[in-house]
Amino acid sequence: MDISPPSKTQVTTRQIPEWHHLPNTSIQSKPLMIYHGAFNATSTEPKKHLEAVGEVIPQWVYSMYSQTHFHTTTHEVLGVISGSARLCFGGEENPDRFEPQVQRGDLIIVSAGVGHRLLEDLYGNQEEFQMVGAYPHGKQWDMCYGTPEEKAKIQRIKDVAWFRQDPLYGVNGPALHV
Repeated sequence: MDISPPSKTQVTTRQIPEWHHLPNTSIQSKPLMIYHGAFNATSTEPKKHLEAVGEVIPQWVYSMYSQTHFHTTTHEVLGVISGSARLCFGGEENPDRFEPQVQRGDLIIVSAGVGHRLLEDLYGNQEEFQMVGAYPHGKQWDMCYGTPEEKAKIQRIKDVAWFRQDPLYGVNGPALHV
C-alpha cells in the first residue's frame, strides 16, 4: 500500500497559550496540527493509512465531545472520516483560541494538554461528523476538563513523548519538524 498522502495536503500549526486550567501547548510547545486534505474521500482510508504508517493505533470512531477536554497521558491523532465541523481548541473563553473548520479527509494532531471540543456539526443529518481516534502504541488517553483538581495530572504532560514518525507521512513529515 502506498502510504504517501495527497500532494495537495496543507498543514496548519498553532501554538495556544495556557488559559486558566487548560495547559494547551504551554508545557511541551508541541503545536496543534491540522493536515488539510490528508486523505481522499473514502471513509476507511484514514484508519488503513494510520495502521500502515504504524505510529498510532486507531481505537475508536465517533464525533468530538461538545465539552472542552484534554489529555495528559498522550497526544491524539484524529482522522475525519465523514462530515464537516467547526471545532474549538484552547478553550471557548480563551482570546487565543483557534476555531477551524475541518472536513472529511483532514487529519488533526492534538498535542497533550490542548483543550478541544466540537462547536458545530456543519452537515447535521446529511452527513454526520465522524472521526477515527488514534494514539501511540501503549498509550491510554485520560479525560481532563480544566478543573483546579487536575493540577497534578497536568504535570505529566512534560513526560509525554512526541512521535518517532509522522502519523501521516511516516519517516519524514511535518510533525517531526516542530
